[in-house]
Amino acid sequence: VKNATCEGYLEIPCIKKTEEIPNRLIPFSKAVSSHEYDAWVHFYEDDVSFERLWNQPNKYLPILKKYAGVISPDFSVYRDMPLVMQQWNIYRSRAIGHWLQENGIPVITNVRWGDNRTFEICCNGVPNNAAIAIGTHGCIKLLQEREFFTQGLNYVVEKLKPQSIIVYGTAPDHIFSKLKEAGITILQFDSDYMLAHKKAVSA
Repeated sequence: VKNATCEGYLEIPCIKKTEEIPNRLIPFSKAVSSHEYDAWVHFYEDDVSFERLWNQPNKYLPILKKYAGVISPDFSVYRDMPLVMQQWNIYRSRAIGHWLQENGIPVITNVRWGDNRTFEICCNGVPNNAAIAIGTHGCIKLLQEREFFTQGLNYVVEKLKPQSIIVYGTAPDHIFSKLKEAGITILQFDSDYMLAHKKAVSA
């Protein structure tokens, strides 16, 4: 976190605003061996798939620099995790995002929250009036999960006033239509699970 500006009582590293927007996404686990460099790398997969980036960042820097940009890591923030672990994973996501920017890579901040204890901290280190990224896979199918997701999303939008939101997973109208009406650009990308399901159905 050298040269980082920090925000909040936990001193979360800040990620700077970027004007660039992805038109394609690729998961980190595939990016390490792919040549589809026009895509943006994302981390909406199991933490075990990208924990190695945290442990050996310099090893993967040359690979990530080949891509159009990176969405900061989506370390898990589960509501049943101890709060300190949720805070730590938010910190780690911002720290990696800042470090990638310091190394010349365009970064869009991934915003992930659990319950209302994490609503404020999940906004720390995120630029206002900028593009943000969120993942919806596994967050809106069950009613209880959907309520926490929607509450958090409303808090994030009110706090950060994003110009655009990159959504990895479904973006149902009953959640996102009012954001579109408010002038926020919603860019939805199918998850790998959704793409695999579509292929299976069409086969």
